[in-house]
Amino acid sequence: METQLRQEHIEAWLDDHADFAFDYFTRKATQTMVNTWLADRVIRIAGSDRNLPSTERLSSKTDSDPIKRPSSVSSDSPGRKTPIRKISHEEINPGHLPLKPMVSTNEMGSPSFYTPENVASPSLTRRITVPNRQTNKHMKNFKTRRISHYHQVQKADLELDNDHVNADDDPPVIDERDMIMDLVIDIASDLDVTSVSHRILQNVSILLDADRCSLFLMRERDGEKFLVSRLFNVSKESTLEDNVVVKNEIKMKLGQGIAGMVALTGTALNIPDAYKDSRFNQSVDKKTGYRTRSILCMPIRDGDKRIVGVAQVINKIEGAFTNKDEKIFASYLGFCGVAIHNAQIFEKIQLENRRNEILLDLARVLFEEQSSLHTVMDTILTHTISLLCCERASVLLANPSQPENVFEHTFEHVDESTLISGINLSKEASERRKVPFNIAITSFVRQTGQIVNIENAANDKRFEFLEDAQLGFTTRSLLCIPIRDSMRQVIGVIQLINKHHRVGPCFTKSDEQILEAFTIFCGLGISNTRMYEETARLAAKQHVILEVLSYHAVASPYETSLLTLNDIPSAKSLGILTYDFDDSRLDDHDTLRAAVRMFIDLNLVEKFRINHEVLCRWVASVKRNYRPVSYHNWRHAFNVCQSCFCMIKTGGLDSIFSDYEKLSLLVSCLSHDLDHRGTNNAFQAKIEHPLARLYSTSTMEHHHYNQCLMLLQSEGCEILSHLTSSEYAHVIKLVQHAILSTDLAIYFKKRNEFFNVVKSGAADWLENDGHRELLRSLVITGCDIAGITRPWNVQKEIAQLVAEEFFEQGDIEKSKLHQEPPDMMNRKLKHKLPKMQIGFIDSICLPLYEALNDVSTKLQPMLDGCLENRRHWEEESLKAERGGTAL
Repeated sequence: METQLRQEHIEAWLDDHADFAFDYFTRKATQTMVNTWLADRVIRIAGSDRNLPSTERLSSKTDSDPIKRPSSVSSDSPGRKTPIRKISHEEINPGHLPLKPMVSTNEMGSPSFYTPENVASPSLTRRITVPNRQTNKHMKNFKTRRISHYHQVQKADLELDNDHVNADDDPPVIDERDMIMDLVIDIASDLDVTSVSHRILQNVSILLDADRCSLFLMRERDGEKFLVSRLFNVSKESTLEDNVVVKNEIKMKLGQGIAGMVALTGTALNIPDAYKDSRFNQSVDKKTGYRTRSILCMPIRDGDKRIVGVAQVINKIEGAFTNKDEKIFASYLGFCGVAIHNAQIFEKIQLENRRNEILLDLARVLFEEQSSLHTVMDTILTHTISLLCCERASVLLANPSQPENVFEHTFEHVDESTLISGINLSKEASERRKVPFNIAITSFVRQTGQIVNIENAANDKRFEFLEDAQLGFTTRSLLCIPIRDSMRQVIGVIQLINKHHRVGPCFTKSDEQILEAFTIFCGLGISNTRMYEETARLAAKQHVILEVLSYHAVASPYETSLLTLNDIPSAKSLGILTYDFDDSRLDDHDTLRAAVRMFIDLNLVEKFRINHEVLCRWVASVKRNYRPVSYHNWRHAFNVCQSCFCMIKTGGLDSIFSDYEKLSLLVSCLSHDLDHRGTNNAFQAKIEHPLARLYSTSTMEHHHYNQCLMLLQSEGCEILSHLTSSEYAHVIKLVQHAILSTDLAIYFKKRNEFFNVVKSGAADWLENDGHRELLRSLVITGCDIAGITRPWNVQKEIAQLVAEEFFEQGDIEKSKLHQEPPDMMNRKLKHKLPKMQIGFIDSICLPLYEALNDVSTKLQPMLDGCLENRRHWEEESLKAERGGTAL
């Protein structure tokens, strides 16, 4: 009992000291207390003293608003407490539905959504309410009961004020602000434009006790604003399924009709008798048989006070709309504008996300399907019709060399559903599937690059639709957009015809934006596909050319039979086992037989199971693919191969190199100058030959290797066919390395490393792969320049052939390039040949053969031959200096 008395005294004292109570609450209140108060504020029904008139009761309730800090308590009513009756959860929330979040505004002016649990939290999560038929039904029933009760209370208040009934009858009072707050909560979390608009009109219909409501939204196109009908004839009991949504939007200019006038002026109109107002259009009543009596029409504004739509209520159930109705209507629409604006923003975001997803999916499809232009175009048109909901679509691709009204390729596609639905069934099936190309429109778009969007073809004065009559087709709406490539050049147009009735009468600005974005991917896809097809055609041509070249490159059956039917002489009888070999003793046929003998004597034919006929055909084909230039011809290749064979058989390299390395070295020696043109790498770069574009370094060596690979893969020349895949790859890699090593530029890069390995005494030619690679590089270079080691009479002839080929290149540089050639290629300086040969021996040959001699002393004859020839060149140089004739 003492505790109870103490609490009552404290409460009474707090009532008398409101300032202290306010300060204490603001300092001590917890988030839970605030949330509890807010939740109670939303659902309570305030009562007041029955002796006060209704206006004073409203004033008393306003004064109790905690937002306004009280300065003192009225002296004539100390300790007065306003009795509050809490209604049940079932009454406020029938069906035990979850409470909807409250709406507020953040620092940026954007709406934020709060629930009782997180109202004081700075980090909030938006809850999006998806319209639900059952939820809407419960909420509508609750709103109807709640607001009907409100109207009854208002009516009872008037009767009490007018009749002064007994004070014992104390009807409950409902605060208008609480009522509006309930309706605001109802729409706050709904982010579907149609659904929230329907909720708004239904709430307005209940709140104002009106028969019907309609909504018009503001739109803007090409800088012109207008209204479009969104919802019609919404009543207290109507649902979205009751066809209140306007399927075909009706445009209304600002200033046209009552709604248009409100949108233009931003001023509300309250018309007690519609038929006496000249702005009212009676045609709708005549069509529907409905009688419009009173109208209340108001603008809907967003948070920035911009008009986003117009709401219109028709026919108050009893009498006309009052000033109080206007105030209530205006108060509620102030919140509704924000809700509609938020829903529109959300709708745009959803649309943009959908666009992005579709465009990304289309881009993936387009760039996956590049096998043919027809396949890509079919993909484009199929997705376009589905994406933009039109009946027919076509793409016309242009050729810059053709007139503007002539298109190179045309593609068309028809939505099959339009045929099934009965469109143009009077025509033959082939005619029904045709799409009018409208050349006047497509040519205009191609020429100007502008977008043509025709909303109503029947009323369009710019273009005539002549093909419609021929095809038995009617064009209602049309959208035509240019297709551009990556250089922004118009390569064609895409044309869409007849927007589906179920989505709208014409193509919208949004359709233009989607299609314009889509055409960017289309342009890239078309360009890539054209490039792919062109590449495929070039590849096919190349394949045909390679077949022809391969046929002519491979030795004829007669050339092959000369080798296969005759015995192959021994190496000794051919003289190929000595370093002083002179190829002039052999004719061309003997050189072929000697080449085959080298493979046989190194046991490569047996080891790698090389077919004898295949080997003969390959050797003859290699000879066939050397050009008849002065020096770098078949004879040079044969001599290089003979030097390599001799170094392996008699020079001590047989025990160092593996069978794979021996095979690769012989193949490389015979092939290392295939298709040589008698000019060096620098010359190819000077004349900008295609070979120089293909290979920036070691130009001719790369070409020789590719020719070698082509012959090894030619039919009937596959001497490596019995190798496994790994063995084949290994041998090819060795061949490539060897042929590229014949470039003296690479020799200069590697020789110091080789010399250092040799001089260090730490060389491991058997186990160290890096040392073996260096050795192979220097061995094939030694074979390539082995002419300097031949007997003097052979060396002198070789030097003259080399000089002649150099001079021929110099003559070309003078006559065609108008450049002074290097000294070694200048025919005017041929008397300096002995001195240049001495320089060649000293800088390149002697260091190499000295190092090879250190690898194997059995290679001494090559060093001796080089030194002997140097002595002869010194003698020739002295003769030239004394005025004699060299050589």
